[in-house]
Amino acid sequence: MNDDDYSATELGSHWFQGPTPDPTPDRVEGEVLRFGPGVTAAAARRVQNTPTAAQIWHGTLPGTPPPRRPRSRWPLRYAPAAVILLAVLALLAWREYGPRVSVRDVTVTAPAGTLGCDGTANVLAVVRTDGRPGTLTYHWERSDGTRSAPLRETVPRGQKEARLHLLWTFEGRGTHRAVARLVITSPTPHRAESTFTYRCA
Repeated sequence: MNDDDYSATELGSHWFQGPTPDPTPDRVEGEVLRFGPGVTAAAARRVQNTPTAAQIWHGTLPGTPPPRRPRSRWPLRYAPAAVILLAVLALLAWREYGPRVSVRDVTVTAPAGTLGCDGTANVLAVVRTDGRPGTLTYHWERSDGTRSAPLRETVPRGQKEARLHLLWTFEGRGTHRAVARLVITSPTPHRAESTFTYRCA
């Protein structure tokens, strides 16, 4: 073949083009690239199973149980107030329903000197207590053989003394040595007495 007979044939431009570059993705989310309608089913599954930055931040990864809520600390917060309230209630219950009044001492005082004709003697008994509330049960006994019915005296809290009176009236002529006795039967047994003289000529 002669060189003069050779003629080059112009090749189409497609013979000289290199590999087609990758298409530009539609959008980028994290590290997953989406390519529009050309996404294969396998790629779609990978996208669905790949956690996003928002899921990682909020702790809502697929298959991960929700985070436990912190336990409430309200019992510890109100514990001191509850202890104080229980102490106050216990004190009030003890004061109201605790040990009752206790008698410490009893004295009886009759009128000084001699009681005259048709006179009335005012005999005074003083009962000293411990100041707790309660009820005293007692009766009076006289030397003439008489005895009063059971009597009661209520003692409020803080009162440490109860004053009990016996009025004894005499009539007629004569002389009598009188004895007045106080007998406490509850809360604990106590007794005390005093004497005086009645004289009428």
